[in-house]
This record gives sequence, C-alpha cells and structure tokens, in this order.
Amino acid sequence: MKQAKIQIHSQLAGILTEDENGFTFCYDDSYLKQEDAEAISLTLPLTNKPYHNSVLFPFFDGLIPEGWLLGIAERSWKISQRDRMSLLMACCKDCIGAVSVIPIEEEE
Repeated sequence: MKQAKIQIHSQLAGILTEDENGFTFCYDDSYLKQEDAEAISLTLPLTNKPYHNSVLFPFFDGLIPEGWLLGIAERSWKISQRDRMSLLMACCKDCIGAVSVIPIEEEE
C-alpha cells in the first residue's frame, strides 16, 4: 500500500492511497470544516465521502511530468512509467501550482 498527503497551499487537504483495489482519495475532515476550503480539482469536489477509482485519478496523473522530464525521473529513481503512484510521489512534492504530494512514509 502506498499513501501520500495531498496539500493545497502547504495545508493538508486529504490522503491519496493506492492498494490492491486501486486508488482512493479522501479529504481531511478538519480541512473540510474550514471556511476557505477549496477543492483540489473540479473533478474532485469537496465531500466527506471517499473517491475510488481503479486507475490514478486524472487530476493526479496530470501532475506527473511528461516527455524528456519523465524519462529523467524514470532513470534517476528507477521507477517504471506504469507505476504512476510512485512517479507522483517522487516528482510532485513541489510541483507548479497549489497542490503538493508528500509521501507519508517519508515523514515517519
């Protein structure tokens, strides 16, 4: 199982999990209670119900680099292009925009 904290503007927004059943994204309860809480994507509106998908959600997949930059990431970290969650966690800690992906095992 792989898990990552999803932050927006450096604030915890939710948890993304990959397990044998696919992918789950769930917003953090304390984040949802904030007046200024905003969805991380139009395709993942604010809700207290988890989102499930058999493949990585398109919003998160879109954060992964493409082309020559993806090639560098694959060679540097020895991650297969098919392992989208590992690529997301390796490449998107400080990506362009408001959203960051922080591997949970890194902080423990």
